[in-house]
Amino acid sequence: MQPMQYVNHYPSPLGGIVLTADETGLTGLWFDGGKYDADCPGPEQEEKDMPILAQAKDWLDFYFSGRKPGSLPPIHLTGTPFRLSVWKILQEIPYGQTVTYGEIAKKIAAQKGIARMSAQAVGGAVGHNKISIMIPCHRVVGANGSLTGYAGGIDKKAKLLDLEKEVMLCARQSACSVPGS
Repeated sequence: MQPMQYVNHYPSPLGGIVLTADETGLTGLWFDGGKYDADCPGPEQEEKDMPILAQAKDWLDFYFSGRKPGSLPPIHLTGTPFRLSVWKILQEIPYGQTVTYGEIAKKIAAQKGIARMSAQAVGGAVGHNKISIMIPCHRVVGANGSLTGYAGGIDKKAKLLDLEKEVMLCARQSACSVPGS
């Protein structure tokens, strides 16, 4: 039997976000209407305010106010070993920077001690990231820097990257036009 999932909603500047958690940590963060809404927990869920969900909302408030957030709330990821390894690499992408699917594939290949790894396989794992924004799949771009694949929509990916770039520029110039700075 699956553990009880608790669900809550967050009204972000980019649209509604569904947050899910269990007793261990945050298990999901999806934009409403995203490509993998079907991955959201099913009947074993309850709308409930929980400390983990409140921490996630605080983190999102900080992020969307144009400030670089600190540590993540407790997270409880489940998935295949391959997906978990890709999601771990996503968490290592510095705020305001991007990497390509191919760069992640090279890291995975090196970790596994194999000659190469498919960038398409990496793309599949990135696309099924259960905790978007916090596990920054929006920071992964195509080989030529193009904005490809984002379950929440390319428009949201572009806006998230723009927000982070603005925060980084603001920090370097000490002249901020980012909301909440």
